[in-house]
Amino acid sequence: MIRRVFLIALLTLALPAHAQSVKLKAHEIDALLSGNTAIGKWDGTAYRQYFDPDGTTIYAQTGARSTRGEWRIDADKDEYQSIWPRDADWEGWFVMEWDGAFYWVSKATPPTPFELVEGERLVAP
Repeated sequence: MIRRVFLIALLTLALPAHAQSVKLKAHEIDALLSGNTAIGKWDGTAYRQYFDPDGTTIYAQTGARSTRGEWRIDADKDEYQSIWPRDADWEGWFVMEWDGAFYWVSKATPPTPFELVEGERLVAP
């Protein structure tokens, strides 16, 4: 009986846990984005966005001129924030991870998936 209980407990621990969404903390967002490029689709259009460690960011879409903005992390809100040349205020986004995938999340839009590649990769290979 003790062996059976031990075996059941061991199998339970060995089984993979169900995937859960996790809201990244400020330091995790900074480590994820800083010096790297996000790739995804925004409103159906492919984009690439590089996050320079100096706080500048470049947003590039196929067939459009690149835009340079600024980015930061708000440690109190655990969110990524950006501001662009025509914006009056900083806009904030949570970064979520679910089952190994990353998502931009705000109150105004549904979760938007993105991939991350190391370094400045504004041009597709």
